[in-house]
Amino acid sequence: MYPYKAHMKKAIERIFEKPARPGMVGDGFRVYNYIPGAGISQQRISPFLLLDFNAAFDFGPSEHIRGVDVHPHKGFETVSIAYKGSVAHHDSAGNSGVIYPGDVQWMTAGGGILHKEYHEQEFSKKGGPFEMVQLWVNLPKKDKSTPAHYQAITKEQMGKIVLPDNAGLVNVIAGAFNGVKGPAETYSPVNLFDIKLEKGGELSTTLPAGYNTALLVINGHVEVNGHSANEHSFVLFKNEGEEIDIKANEESVLLVLSGEPINEPIASYGPFVMNTQQEIVEAIQEFQSGKFGYLE
Repeated sequence: MYPYKAHMKKAIERIFEKPARPGMVGDGFRVYNYIPGAGISQQRISPFLLLDFNAAFDFGPSEHIRGVDVHPHKGFETVSIAYKGSVAHHDSAGNSGVIYPGDVQWMTAGGGILHKEYHEQEFSKKGGPFEMVQLWVNLPKKDKSTPAHYQAITKEQMGKIVLPDNAGLVNVIAGAFNGVKGPAETYSPVNLFDIKLEKGGELSTTLPAGYNTALLVINGHVEVNGHSANEHSFVLFKNEGEEIDIKANEESVLLVLSGEPINEPIASYGPFVMNTQQEIVEAIQEFQSGKFGYLE
């Protein structure tokens, strides 16, 4: 008989440093693209399709409201997480809202929608540090035509874990962290954790070995399963082991993403993500014919 073994540590496949140069999305989002820009394929990190990180940047005060003008989406979800500054949005279904630091906007584009997102008016006038993440999450084939809708999740609604010994705080956006659930409803199993650690703070959690799992260091410097991860680095785990141990060498903010792979073909073209090229052609035709509605 073999003795009982505790959870194996999740092995680390690679730690990616911050991409060399940011790109602009519209004129309001200065982003570093990790998925797929760092060379992480959409199939490798499924169900996650894209991760853009607007590292803290002061755009300065402006009467012109910076952002991204009207554009379509179909076949997946966009998740916007605000750390600094505030973001407003409007869509062709008549929805609108603002997210402030700590809030999340979870938009299910599903069968198709037009939307625009931009710096909230008062923030734009004052200027100041702006920091956020946008994550794209794929939808299974059976859900790609679901009616478009939003989940507006405030920081107060998050599942919260206060770590022992004043180590820090975990905000559970989706899934569950050590038994505490987050408010986001997802179409496939997804865990999304916003973690704040004090200097010297430690935490331990487990995630399924078969889930595709990664971690972005928003701020600070941490040790992850014994490996050093610098500020703005992206840690990609192998699909081996379950346990993640993190220790903060300084005050740190982390985003952990983990999800069950959607084992289906991916066909993507700009703001459309479907299963086949024919479905992409159909999505473009639907957009051009006005089926996604109208938005000024």
